[in-house]
Amino acid sequence: MGCSMERTSQMPMALEQVNGLMTLGLAGAHQQTRPCNESLMLEKLPACGKFFEEMMKKVDSKKWCNLTEFIKYYDIFTQCTEHEAFYASCFWPNPLVEGFITRIHKQFFSNCTSEDVLWEDPPDEILITLILIPVMLTCAMITLVVWCSKRSDILA
Repeated sequence: MGCSMERTSQMPMALEQVNGLMTLGLAGAHQQTRPCNESLMLEKLPACGKFFEEMMKKVDSKKWCNLTEFIKYYDIFTQCTEHEAFYASCFWPNPLVEGFITRIHKQFFSNCTSEDVLWEDPPDEILITLILIPVMLTCAMITLVVWCSKRSDILA
């Protein structure tokens, strides 16, 4: 009898713990206990930029606009900024990290703007064909529907 009483009194406590774990883990809730230390984060972020700068020296500057040439380095840079933000108890991304990343982008990728594409019409033969085919198909379908509706007594 004494053993079953102990189990009964421990049961609500165990249920509370399970409920707390489910609330935090399954719901994806992350409660920050410390405030964001922005000065620590701003102190650590330049190391990420320095590493990225060193890695980009390995890439020919003419290939800086080709993402496949440096995607590994950029991924490491992004993970580094994320790690430093979390280390300083800050969310990622946040306005300070975004500003830092923007400065890195301006430093390395400012000449990578895409040129305006000059659109021009296709040749007249192709344009006329592309316009007339749907118009003719629409007319043919309307004619077929009208003809079938008049002939419904024979077709039924």
